Amino acid sequence: MSRAVEETNRRMLRARDAMDRAYAQPLDIPALARIAHASEGHFIRTFRATFGETPHRYLQRRRVERSMHLLRSTDRPVTEICLAVGFTSLGTFSRTFREIVGQSPSAYRRTAVTVAAPTCFTRTWMRPVSFG
Repeated sequence: MSRAVEETNRRMLRARDAMDRAYAQPLDIPALARIAHASEGHFIRTFRATFGETPHRYLQRRRVERSMHLLRSTDRPVTEICLAVGFTSLGTFSRTFREIVGQSPSAYRRTAVTVAAPTCFTRTWMRPVSFG
């Protein structure tokens, strides 16, 4: 792997790590592109080539993953969870959740099973796979 490719990968990882840390905050492409030291268009194309999905979709999936955990482990209302993970609209949250998980947040909560297992295993096992 060339030095330029390694540096590009490092920059994309920095942006993805920022998304992982601040998933509940309003994040936009210009801010993420600055973190990666790239233009907005180049950032979007390179992020997708590196991670297999757009930055927007990655952030949505990350937020849905966190909401899945909150739905399983708390009795907080769905609207409160929606806002806590960074969505600003319950409709957008519900539609995105259904696209990624395959069922509504309320249905997921009713059918979700809490499993006592090592974190590394449950993260992989419980990771949503997009149905859309």
